Amino acid sequence: MQTNLADFIRNTPDGDEADAILRKCVHCGFCTATCPTYQLLGDELDGPRGRIYLIKQMVEGSPVTRSTQTHLDRCLTCRNCESTCPSGVQYGRLVEIGRKIVEEQVERPFGQRLLRRILASFVPNSALFTPAMRLGQHVRPLLPKKLRDKVPARHRVLDWPTATHSRKVLMLAGCVQPSMMPNVNIATARVFDALGVQTLIAPEAGCCGAIRLHLGYNDEAFDDIRQNIDAWWPYVEQGVEAIVMNASGCGATVKEYAHLLRDDPAYAEKARRIVELTRDVCEILPEFQETLTPLVQRRAIHTVAYHPPCTLQHGQQLRGKVEQLLGALGIEVRLPADSHLCCGSAGTYSLTQPALSYTLRNQKLEKLQAVEPQMIVSGNVGCISHLQSGTQTPVAHWIELVEHMIYG
Repeated sequence: MQTNLADFIRNTPDGDEADAILRKCVHCGFCTATCPTYQLLGDELDGPRGRIYLIKQMVEGSPVTRSTQTHLDRCLTCRNCESTCPSGVQYGRLVEIGRKIVEEQVERPFGQRLLRRILASFVPNSALFTPAMRLGQHVRPLLPKKLRDKVPARHRVLDWPTATHSRKVLMLAGCVQPSMMPNVNIATARVFDALGVQTLIAPEAGCCGAIRLHLGYNDEAFDDIRQNIDAWWPYVEQGVEAIVMNASGCGATVKEYAHLLRDDPAYAEKARRIVELTRDVCEILPEFQETLTPLVQRRAIHTVAYHPPCTLQHGQQLRGKVEQLLGALGIEVRLPADSHLCCGSAGTYSLTQPALSYTLRNQKLEKLQAVEPQMIVSGNVGCISHLQSGTQTPVAHWIELVEHMIYG
């Protein structure tokens, strides 16, 4: 694809990157076949190829309209198209550049501005989000259905392990997971404890940056990122073996830190080191397979349907590891039809694009229920909460299942 960048973006980091990405696209259209929004809406501009053309027009100086903004807003950023693309087009990075331009040139309606500002200020701020979530869980039966969908029911909270081990990993607690699903972090720490590894959490670390980044508040997102690097750096200097992610959405973002801060002289090298250390929990546990398998005492659950989060299978390009790990522990893992497609959660997408989000959720649940599982498991807090809101079948993080098989 030939490009002719406009003056406003020529010879800038975003312009150089957009130009390189656009020139890789060969217009083949393979991406449209795996794009959830194109499948639902049937509009070329609601598929990756159409959005690429819209972004090309923007960076070449064409007028940016509300229509362009709408088509980019509808993108889930699931990055399924990247897995499909034979040319290696980094669509996820390109669409973020496009969204940044749109935010600068097109004013949103007041209602959208208000919603996005509230989400960007409230969700990543655990000091606000945690008490609100606890209150919501306390009065959950009284909440309207749409709000109740966003408030997971409370469960008995597990005990954090107290043993000290010479081997240590650092874990990102996350901004919403500690209050929405605290047992995911605790189960992760308990599994590592059983393997002789101590899990540490830097209290000053907060949101990975994804929420604000995807809502267009880039400066605030970069502040989140720098804060995390500062919080983690003393542990890195002390020699932690890895920075563990058990929310694949956070992991996909943290693995982009080096790219996002590539032009920051104070943080570029530190960000590169953080990325080197960052690993999803499904990348680490297979290394302990021989130690882990004898620890399994109980298999009350024998068959699970597994929903691979987009941020794991497309964002991080990690496929098959969860299925292989659970299979080796005696669990039959059943992948649903179209397991490559998004469930519709996509961060705040279920709040900004509810109609599309819930249609995708219902389609995903239909495929998951068709394999007749005892439980549905996934690897991202957003996917788990979103799916659970539409089914009576238990939905959990797969690490919780592993913990239960060890401790009962």
